[in-house]
Amino acid sequence: MHVLFNVITLPLIGEVDLSTGLLALFFVCLLAVVGFEFVNGFHDTANAVATVIYTKALKPMVAVPWSGTFNFLGVFTGGVAVAMGILKLVPLNELMSLPTKVGASMVLAVLLASIIWNLGTWWLGIPCSSSHTLIGAMIGAGLAFTTYYKGSVNWGKAGEIGMSLILSPLFGFGAALLLMYFLRHVIKANSLFHVPTGENDRPPILIRLLLITTCTLVSFFHGSNDGQKGVGLLMLILIAFLPAKFALDHTVSDDKILLSLNAIESATTKTGLTAPDQAAVAQLDSSITDAKSIIASGASHDNAHVYKLRSKIQAAVKETKALMLSPTLSLTAADKESLTKATSSLTKTTDYAPIWVIATISLSLGIGTMIGWKRIVLTIGEKIGKEHLNYAQGATAEIVAAATIGLSTGFGLPVSTTHVLSSGIAGAMVASNGSKNLNPTTLKAIGMAWILTLPVSIILAYVLFMVFHLFV
Repeated sequence: MHVLFNVITLPLIGEVDLSTGLLALFFVCLLAVVGFEFVNGFHDTANAVATVIYTKALKPMVAVPWSGTFNFLGVFTGGVAVAMGILKLVPLNELMSLPTKVGASMVLAVLLASIIWNLGTWWLGIPCSSSHTLIGAMIGAGLAFTTYYKGSVNWGKAGEIGMSLILSPLFGFGAALLLMYFLRHVIKANSLFHVPTGENDRPPILIRLLLITTCTLVSFFHGSNDGQKGVGLLMLILIAFLPAKFALDHTVSDDKILLSLNAIESATTKTGLTAPDQAAVAQLDSSITDAKSIIASGASHDNAHVYKLRSKIQAAVKETKALMLSPTLSLTAADKESLTKATSSLTKTTDYAPIWVIATISLSLGIGTMIGWKRIVLTIGEKIGKEHLNYAQGATAEIVAAATIGLSTGFGLPVSTTHVLSSGIAGAMVASNGSKNLNPTTLKAIGMAWILTLPVSIILAYVLFMVFHLFV
């Protein structure tokens, strides 16, 4: 059967050579990831503005665009560590060696599963984690992929991310509880514990500035963490459909890659190696030799070899880092410095995102923040506790959320803004009047969403991949 291919030039992407069906699917996936991040904006970012709105620190028409702007800046300046952590959940190197339509099936399964669950929980007004949803969807699609093809889900990375998602809300609850006790029993400023009663009952200027600052920090760090998940998704699409263009950062020249590989080779060529180190160095040499061979053949930019080069570079980096931790390998300070620089340079070749990808996700998240925020804000502001949010509770929850999300971003771990802030508000409420101050109905709904999100999103993505695979 004759398959019609379209060679077109797209802005920012360049020349694209895909069949008519795959080209249409490519555009659908691009729209879907923008849609996911847009939904993430009004689903998750509403958490950041809930406290300033309900404490009357800012009016909604000011708070929402303000938060959207800082979400935009957070994505734009937050790096790509979290994005790459998301990408590493799926067997990407194996995926690139298969026909493009297989990658398209995986991408669509992940996107649709994530969007379906996010929209469903948003419609019900339940603060649910987009992070949990996305990670569950990627694990589900990865499991379905391995049913048909080689490779496996990166369970080590999944476990690392899972612990981050589980521990962060527990930390948020505990930290908010302690901070509220500190404010109540040490600071003892009565104005902090005032509950606004009317539309014109605004906080004093210093408290208002505190609340605006905490909202700003949560918005910024939400962008730097949750926004990166969108960056990872968009990179997954680009690598799945156009591996030759996006599997490696081609702004890094082959000569620079060779320079780093040679530096590793030179620093690890030692005499008197112990048997374990000899085996490790031999494995590293094999990865470096294979990578250099692909570059020497001039095939480093074509579909058939780019994924192999990527996997060999990743292997060389992993093996070098393992060697550096060996207690029996004798390395000089200069050797260690050389190896650190070389592995860092090689990592930037595989773990990257073009600036236009970051800008696209930034805009989607920022605009999404400005639409559809009311449902989640209502739950955060009024339904977690039995009393109206006071200034101290709002500030405490957001200080804890901003600190937790910022630290997680620094460690390259995705974390749920929704769960951290919700648990922070719960901790602040308990510190005020004990556990009886919590609304059990809302907490049960949030808890059920928390428990169900991972299994539901895994099953959804798994089933969707299976369905799409019928047509591959």
